[in-house]
Amino acid sequence: MDEKINFNLAQASTWKRIFFMLIFLAIDSVVRMLLMLVIVVQVATVLFSGTPNANILNFGRSLSTYTYHIFLFLTFNTETLPFPFSDWNITAELDLPATDIRKED
Repeated sequence: MDEKINFNLAQASTWKRIFFMLIFLAIDSVVRMLLMLVIVVQVATVLFSGTPNANILNFGRSLSTYTYHIFLFLTFNTETLPFPFSDWNITAELDLPATDIRKED
């Protein structure tokens, strides 16, 4: 058991992933603030014009999808790095793993 832990700790890929996870946690906090701004602008648009702005709808959808891709990466559901390390709207094309992971003894 200790050998397996030592092996996992020595893997450069593990540390590289942790590094990218920290970067994407920071990016996610910026994206969330931007999403809050989108929400406020969209609410103001609806209050003043009576209808949502299509451009803001598309931008909000795009940011939401990007946030989803970040969370897929952070929760180990994908190995595909989010933007800027891959295409912006690649989330729909991701090949997600099955969720029936068995515990190894």
